[in-house]
Amino acid sequence: MPQRPLQRALRAFADDAATALAAEVAAGAEVPFELDESGTHARYRTPLYCYRPLTGAFIRERLGVVTRLESYAPAARALTGLDGLDAYLKQRGEPRVPRGERDRVDATLRHFLDRVFDGSTSFELTGVRFDKAYEELEGLVVDRRTPTATLVVGLPGLRLASPQVPLAENALLCEPEMVPDAPEDAAWLGAVADEPNVLVVLTLADAAEADLAPSRLRSMIRALRLYDAGAVALAPVGWARMNDGPWQIVDLAGGSPARVGDPLTISEEQEDELRAFVALTHRRMPKAGELAWALRRFDLAAERQDPAEALSDLLLALRALLEPEGPDSGLLPRRLAALCAAGDEEREALADRVVHAIALERAVIHGLGPASTGVPEAVEELTELLRALLGDALCGHLDRDLRSAADAMITIA
Repeated sequence: MPQRPLQRALRAFADDAATALAAEVAAGAEVPFELDESGTHARYRTPLYCYRPLTGAFIRERLGVVTRLESYAPAARALTGLDGLDAYLKQRGEPRVPRGERDRVDATLRHFLDRVFDGSTSFELTGVRFDKAYEELEGLVVDRRTPTATLVVGLPGLRLASPQVPLAENALLCEPEMVPDAPEDAAWLGAVADEPNVLVVLTLADAAEADLAPSRLRSMIRALRLYDAGAVALAPVGWARMNDGPWQIVDLAGGSPARVGDPLTISEEQEDELRAFVALTHRRMPKAGELAWALRRFDLAAERQDPAEALSDLLLALRALLEPEGPDSGLLPRRLAALCAAGDEEREALADRVVHAIALERAVIHGLGPASTGVPEAVEELTELLRALLGDALCGHLDRDLRSAADAMITIA
C-alpha cells in the first residue's frame, strides 16, 4: 500500500540530505572518527580497536546545510503535533529533551539522520538503512493524522506488468487482487477486452485531501496520456471509505472517458521512468497561459469519440502553441515540422501532412467530404506530435515558448 505521509516526507528529506552530505564529503570535508575498544583478541587477550565514524558530529556541524533543504520544512511539518517525540529523543540519548515543540522537531530530524547514516562515511542512502531508522521512529511516535480515508477508482485501458506501481502523493496503481476488499465493480466498471481494470488507490489524510481527490485523479490521467500512447481512462465513479468502514460510491462527474484504442501498457522497465514523469509533470503543470490551454484541448481530444472533433481539438492546441498569428498565416505546418522532424526531407513531408490535416478539418467543417476519410490517421499522428511537444515543454527539454524555439530552428536550418 502507499507510504504514510510521515514516511513519505522523511524519505524525501533523507534523500536530499544524502545528496547534500555526500557533496560536502566530495568537496573535501572529512567525517571525524573515534577510537573504539570493541573487545579482546581471543588468543592473546589483547584489546581490539576500531575506528568508528562520528556521523552525528558531522551532521551537527552542517545543520545549516541540512535545514536549508527544500524537503526540510515538509518533514518538520509532518512531525509537528505528534506524540512520542520526547520518548524517541530519550531513546536516542538526547541528554536534555527540548521543551519547545519546534526544538523537539529539529532535534528529532537531526537524530533521525544520524540513525539513517550511522557508521557511513559516504552518506549513501539505502532502503534498508531508511526502513530500519523509520521503524524505530514510528514505533515511538504516534501519528494522529494517519490517513483516514481510502479512495479506489478503476482505470480502464491501463495495463501493468507488475502487481503494483507506487506513485508520488500517496497514490498506488495496482491490480485488483492487491486490494482484496475493494468493491468488485471498481475492477469491472468500463473494463475493456474482458479484463478487470487496474485500480488507482489514493490514501487521504484529511478532508482537504478528499476535496482535491477528483482533481488529482484527472491530473494523473493527463500525465499517463502524456507519458505514452494508449486509451487510458478514468471510471465515472469511485468508492471511498473511512478507516475500515463500509465502501460508499463517489460520483466523479463522468470520469475521463477515452476514445477506442489499444490500452496503455507499463512494463517493469518503465515503472521508475513513469513515477518520475508523473511527479515532474504534476509539479510543473501550468495553471494559465497557452500551454495550460493546449493541455486542456489535449484532454478533450483524448476523450472525443468522434475523430473529426478530436482533429479540431488537436489543431486548436497546436495553433495556440505555434501559430499565435492566426491560421491565415499558414505558419503552423512549418513550425511543427521544425520541432518534430529531422532533416529537410522529413520536415517537408511532415509539413505536407499537417497541411493535409488542416484541409481535412476544413472539409469536415464545411461538409465537403466524409469525416472518416483520412481523419483517424491524421488524429493519430497529430496526437503523437502534440504529446511530444507538451511532454518536452513540461519536463524542460524544450523552451515553453515553442513558437520562438521553432523559429530559431528554422533560422538555423
